[in-house]
Amino acid sequence: MKKSAAKVTAPAKSALAAKPVVVKKTVKPAAAKPAPVKKAAAPAVKAAPAVKAAPAVKKVAVKKSTPAKSAPAGVPALTTTIVAAIDVGFGNTLTLRGEGPGLSWEQGVLMDCVASDLWSITLPGSQQPIVCKFLMSDTVWCAGEDYTILPGSSVVVSPSF
Repeated sequence: MKKSAAKVTAPAKSALAAKPVVVKKTVKPAAAKPAPVKKAAAPAVKAAPAVKAAPAVKKVAVKKSTPAKSAPAGVPALTTTIVAAIDVGFGNTLTLRGEGPGLSWEQGVLMDCVASDLWSITLPGSQQPIVCKFLMSDTVWCAGEDYTILPGSSVVVSPSF
């Protein structure tokens, strides 16, 4: 928007000019400066906690075994923890089938998802080695031989499909 300022000058020196002369001067407004843009600070990225590497699990060929017997009196039952380090993809689950407490070869037991690529299950009351295999969404079997896990141990395995 332009502003006008009126300026009155001294009367002209000629004899005919009896009125003062008004001169209009146009003043341009200063260009509006844009407001400074504030940059948002990038959110801090937290590093994922390091996962301890567990000792490798030895795969052993297993012959058909008999069902586990109950523990003799005075022998404590051992708790076994199995962790699978694998990303099975969004929407899929990981199950465990086999021989051991709570396991069967006919239907899988759902493992707990503890991270995007870690699945865990704890099997109580085992006296015999646990023979098992992983399944994706209880339909696709993992590749390779069956896993044999000693009772009372905590293992981390990396199955492949």
